[in-house]
Amino acid sequence: MRSRSNSGVKLDNYARIVHQTILRHQNPVTGLLPASGDQPDAWVRDNVYSIVSVWALSLAYRKNADRDEDKAKAYELEQSVVKLMRGILQCITRQLDKVEKFKYSKSESDSLHAKYNTRTCATVVGDDQWGHLQVDATSLFLLYLAQMTASGLHIVYTQDEVDVVQNLMFYIEAAYKVADYGMWERGDKTNQGITELNASSIGMAKAALEALDDLNLFGAKGGPGSVVHALADDIQHCQSILTSMLPRASMSKEVDAGVLAIISYPAFAVEDMNIVNVTKEEIISKLQGRYGCCRFLRDGHKTPKEDPNRLYYESAELKLFENIECEWPLFWTYLILDGIFINSPEQVQEYQEALEGILIKQKDGIRLVPELYSVPPEKVEEEYSNPHSVERIPMGKCPLKWAQSLYILGNLLAEGFLAPGEIDPLNRRFSTIPKPDVVVQVSILAENEEIKELLMKNGIDVESVADIYPIHVQPSSVLSHIYARLGRNQRLGLTGRPYRRIGVLGTSKFYIIRNTMFAFTPQFIDHQQFYLALDNRMIVEMLRTDLSYLSSRWTMTGRPTVTFPVSQSMLTEDHSDLDPAVLATLKKLQDGYFGGARIQTGKLSEFLTTSCCAHLSFLDGKASGSTGRCHEEYDDDEDDDDDDGMPELRFDDGADDLAQYLDRLLAHSAPQKVKSQVGGLGKFQAAASRTRKMVSLKTKAQELNVHNVNMYLPNKLFRSSQPSLNLNLSDPSAPQDSQVVVSTESNIPRDSSGMIDYHALVQLLKNTHNLQDQADILYILFKDKGMDWDTGLHGKGSTVRCLLTQLYSKAGELKHWGLIRMISGMLRKKVEELDWACSDLLAHQKHLTVGLPPEPREKTITAPIPPDQLARLIDEASENNITLAILTQEVMVLLAMNIRTQPCLFSEMFRLRIGLIIQVMATELAQSLNCSEEEATESLMSLSPSELKNLLHHILSGKEFGVQRSVREIDAGVSPAISIHHLGNVGATKSERAGISKLKSDMRMLEHRLSLTDPSKMEHRLSLTDPFQMEHRLSLTDPIKMEHRLSLTDLIKMEHRLSLTDSVMMEHRLSLTDTTKLDCPLAKPRKSLTAHSLDIENIECGRYRLPSIESLDIPESGPVAKDTRHGQWLRRRRLDGALNRVPVGFYQKVWKILQKCHGLSIEGFVLPSSTTREMTPGEIKFSVHVETVLNRVPQPEYRQLLVEAILVLTMLADVEIQSVGSIIHIEKIVHIANDMFCKDQRDLGAEEHILERDPSTGVCRLLYDSAPSGRFGSMTYLTKAVAVYVQDFLPGGSCALQ
Repeated sequence: MRSRSNSGVKLDNYARIVHQTILRHQNPVTGLLPASGDQPDAWVRDNVYSIVSVWALSLAYRKNADRDEDKAKAYELEQSVVKLMRGILQCITRQLDKVEKFKYSKSESDSLHAKYNTRTCATVVGDDQWGHLQVDATSLFLLYLAQMTASGLHIVYTQDEVDVVQNLMFYIEAAYKVADYGMWERGDKTNQGITELNASSIGMAKAALEALDDLNLFGAKGGPGSVVHALADDIQHCQSILTSMLPRASMSKEVDAGVLAIISYPAFAVEDMNIVNVTKEEIISKLQGRYGCCRFLRDGHKTPKEDPNRLYYESAELKLFENIECEWPLFWTYLILDGIFINSPEQVQEYQEALEGILIKQKDGIRLVPELYSVPPEKVEEEYSNPHSVERIPMGKCPLKWAQSLYILGNLLAEGFLAPGEIDPLNRRFSTIPKPDVVVQVSILAENEEIKELLMKNGIDVESVADIYPIHVQPSSVLSHIYARLGRNQRLGLTGRPYRRIGVLGTSKFYIIRNTMFAFTPQFIDHQQFYLALDNRMIVEMLRTDLSYLSSRWTMTGRPTVTFPVSQSMLTEDHSDLDPAVLATLKKLQDGYFGGARIQTGKLSEFLTTSCCAHLSFLDGKASGSTGRCHEEYDDDEDDDDDDGMPELRFDDGADDLAQYLDRLLAHSAPQKVKSQVGGLGKFQAAASRTRKMVSLKTKAQELNVHNVNMYLPNKLFRSSQPSLNLNLSDPSAPQDSQVVVSTESNIPRDSSGMIDYHALVQLLKNTHNLQDQADILYILFKDKGMDWDTGLHGKGSTVRCLLTQLYSKAGELKHWGLIRMISGMLRKKVEELDWACSDLLAHQKHLTVGLPPEPREKTITAPIPPDQLARLIDEASENNITLAILTQEVMVLLAMNIRTQPCLFSEMFRLRIGLIIQVMATELAQSLNCSEEEATESLMSLSPSELKNLLHHILSGKEFGVQRSVREIDAGVSPAISIHHLGNVGATKSERAGISKLKSDMRMLEHRLSLTDPSKMEHRLSLTDPFQMEHRLSLTDPIKMEHRLSLTDLIKMEHRLSLTDSVMMEHRLSLTDTTKLDCPLAKPRKSLTAHSLDIENIECGRYRLPSIESLDIPESGPVAKDTRHGQWLRRRRLDGALNRVPVGFYQKVWKILQKCHGLSIEGFVLPSSTTREMTPGEIKFSVHVETVLNRVPQPEYRQLLVEAILVLTMLADVEIQSVGSIIHIEKIVHIANDMFCKDQRDLGAEEHILERDPSTGVCRLLYDSAPSGRFGSMTYLTKAVAVYVQDFLPGGSCALQ
């Protein structure tokens, strides 16, 4: 017999340790492991981590086998692993009803349980008796299921179990927007049962989805049916949210040691090495002690100050746990594994030596990893005064199986029994390796031959939809329906993936479905219910955004391929050429670089070999438990006239709409058999058969909500323009009657009793050709008769809804955005991805408010809500203001687009007040165009979606822009066109610095006054920066050198060192008003147009006031002066206040000043100092709390002045004084500064009208508009006011004011 090798002896020793600490506790029936003797239940997370060492040991035995007994040991260990994993799968399978419900509800009550009965796999506590919603636990199980399957273990046995795993992937795929209890089972650190978004859960879910994607759960012996799929867009959503959160762990935890599991082994979920290193340094610097790491700051678990009789903590109680948090050796095992995977022997040695010193050694020589080390009760005060100085005692489970398992795994790796790749067969450890540049392939398709010829004339060679056979192109909504069938299993009661949008990563692949190659168009092409896609410039912007997103986020094998169809809607109004924006974009794509992405254009067939391709076999026909199959019966009799070379399709009752649609699509698109010549009757029957099948195909498409199926079919049956049904719409090319009849009396037809004659009104509707008049009449009918009132126009069925829908289509063709939005509001149209946009913003830790301030009118959204509920909330907050409701939806989607591509625009903003943002946008137009509140609202409504996006982006980023208003001849009642465009750097040229530009502007204004007949092309420019150099530029971010004492005089002298915001925020901003004031106002919305026009505003005391002119309560800004500096700082404060923008580090400074007073009072709302006893300075939760108090102030400019006052006050936090008072009233400081400012202005001879005060706040408008610095700067007076307010508490407080 061969002698035992040294490695074999060591492995036998590890086998003894594994058996003594883990396997001897495994239940022989279920395979599950109890937590401890005192806690007999089996936790999912602990079980998975505990069995990892057994799996690693089996791999080590198989690799280093000396004898046949070693192979037998390896097999025995493998089966122990399989038994436990199948035990967990059994527990989950018993709760599939919860999996099914949770996919739709995301409710805590529908979540899988976190722990089960070790002996029976049954649940042990009720749904509401534990924090069961722990996405990371389910994700960890799935991650190791994938890794173990890839290593050769067979855990999943049947097709039903494959469907269970697939549905578990749907359970975790929305982790980026699911608030859960996290890996510590307590959610918010106050342990009050409050869920929150956790980085550890998002990262683990991302890793699990990536690991399982395209994995065959039957291993090498499996076929296509046992492959599971994840959607790349869900993975990337998790990635982007995770990146935005780290190094923070959640809203209430600024750092959490549990994040080590996702930045390193086992998840390797973070791809940016810089974020990995920063997060690791945060954990080590803030949480590491002599015995391990704390879980998070102020963790009270098993500390001497924790009340064992009470589950939850009081908010102010958390301060008691500071500096005495228990330290967990567990996290050193993670750092050892991290050192091994990053190939850092020094890190491995450091933590191995540290860990060896705190292990509990038994008599048999086995070293145990205790759960945690706690401060002895008698030494708490000593630890408070001198952290990390006292000797701690082990407490809790010994060993903690989770930690013991990772300790053994680390030793096996460190000693060379295993290579990192053997426990990571899916190569997740390479996630941080930089990826090569992505080339995005773009295939341009023409909807028909006419468009193809137009493109050829412009030098763009493309294919039409008919040319690409056998490849089929379909809209993204069809792909959503296809994925909705994935994982469907009737026997288990599983409905598959919820129907949701498919992002650009999902549509940029080829798919093999039913042995046919499919390509799908991007989601933004498929907009049907909302009007964003009616704007070709918006289409171009969305394409640019998607291409940029693909180039930065694509990680799959092969290149991404975008299929971009050019349709009829992308032509000019006369259909003679392409829309200029679309044509320019197509030509840029040919150049090979667009939107920051490298582009390769070509034909779809040319891209097949270089593209990413996925095989979706689940629609090919599965077992009875899955999607019903579609059976076809072929009639071989070629003489049957009805056959026409096409198989007769018959469907079982179990076949669904999608299967029927795909079968009919493939049958219709297949080449037809050449038949012998037949007579006239045969030709007629064949044509009738083809028409019938096409109609059937389109009917199925409409059932699947695919409205533009004709774009994707090489058939002219549905291409002809449909005649107008009811409305007598005007021809846009025909000259319009521009006569304006000014009337103050209504032309509404009335009956003998004086009531509105609605039938005569309908007749008036029939006779009018003007779109605005038609909208006016339909609005009256909508308000009085309702949507379903039958007008009787051209027969039965002409309801108000039908007529509005028709008018909407016509307005869409003519791009009359004011009408489009107004009718959208009346039709209650909703953005298809409204809930997705809301969830995306929330997932980036941004709370949302809808409606205008103050509360309760302004509604706050802190968690994702269903689409219908979200729409109702917007309507409620808008108080039936259709203008505000429809713009709220649009702005929410635009904000989501911006945060997706440029999250840096939203730094230091934690609550996005959409109503206030819309109000500020209208204010910008009112002041730059020098128009009234109603005209500004009308102008805002008349902006195209791309112009609205441009305006919003400039407001968010602070870039300089100009507003150009081109007044056309009055036609169709459309408001004058507004365009927003980038201006570049202000004062960049000599002429601008010398004021020549201002002189030219004044000359243009003079020309305008002299030529009232041509009022077009008047440009009002907004200056973004102060045109005058600020010699005393101040910055609060610069360190203020204070040597131990700060006198009153020093405070006053700080006026030359302060600034409102940091330097980033001071540059490239918008000035408040236009520099010129027109003597002749621009054309106003008409009151009456023709003999049949309606004076809507005067009807019955405004009862029928159109939603297009429902104003947004634009605040007054005082008189407009000709000084170019006028309004600049008021505007800046208004913008920053509306966006909740504050200087970097502002909230941390507020936290510090709260420790030196009893609280801050802001307009009667107190921010108490006790807040700091619950929250730490870096918590998002604290920032949101402060922001909530500030948002009680409805005026954004006044709010920002209060922020400045707090900013000055926070400098006292660094002064060596114990207290600066009890409750500090911030508004009093502002009013003291205001009084000082007004006094100085009066002393200099200022007249009273110049010092006009805002009636709502009592603050001088001129102070709002003062620069922060300089002799009369706002910060100068605020500094003096702070000095006066707190002088009794300061050293040297007796100094006189200078």
